[in-house]
Amino acid sequence: MRILVVEDDIKISEFIQKGLKSSGFAVDQAMTGKIGFEMAFDNPYDAMIVDIMLPEMDGISLIKTIRRENNNTPIIILSARDRVDDRVNGLQAGADDYLTKPFAFSELLARVQALIRRAGNIADPVKLSYADLSVDILKRQVKRKNEIIDLQPLEFSLLEYLLRNRERVISKTMIMEHVWNYNFDPMTNVVEARICRLRDKIDKGFEPKLIHTVRGAGYVLKNE
Repeated sequence: MRILVVEDDIKISEFIQKGLKSSGFAVDQAMTGKIGFEMAFDNPYDAMIVDIMLPEMDGISLIKTIRRENNNTPIIILSARDRVDDRVNGLQAGADDYLTKPFAFSELLARVQALIRRAGNIADPVKLSYADLSVDILKRQVKRKNEIIDLQPLEFSLLEYLLRNRERVISKTMIMEHVWNYNFDPMTNVVEARICRLRDKIDKGFEPKLIHTVRGAGYVLKNE
């Protein structure tokens, strides 16, 4: 899952990025509203975290502009403004949630996960399952046939993305955009290498195989 953080306070931005990355998210950062607007249309994000007080373009204007362009990316406002009128203005501008500073990262994480869940019509934001494979997002635990499987952070993020898009063919470009926080380089085989390592852990010794290659298109998680 890929998140855009639009926050001009370096300490707060770094705190959020560190927490999100440790939770398995790919994170991009913008220091101004204008840069945030440009990045929102250059990249597919699963959610955005936006401050209100931003240089060049304030957060409310940023959100209104994004919504006018029919961009429905879930957005949570993170702001020191805690008056009722401020929260109402933020939600009316098109934000999906509003969290005031100071905040607990655990609450921010829970709200981000809830936004992604609602956007993807997922019943449980922290537990995913398919066939005999189960993933607990909060505990970072993966099981197949009740056997615990140890995954590296990037492998975990890749599996989560495949699970959230189960039975859909996912291209290498889509994987790079959502799991890594840099643009796809067609000359690299990083996706193939990670898929291969993930297969060794998820499918080796188990039946049926779940991770499949679709020649010329990408990969799909399906039970067959």
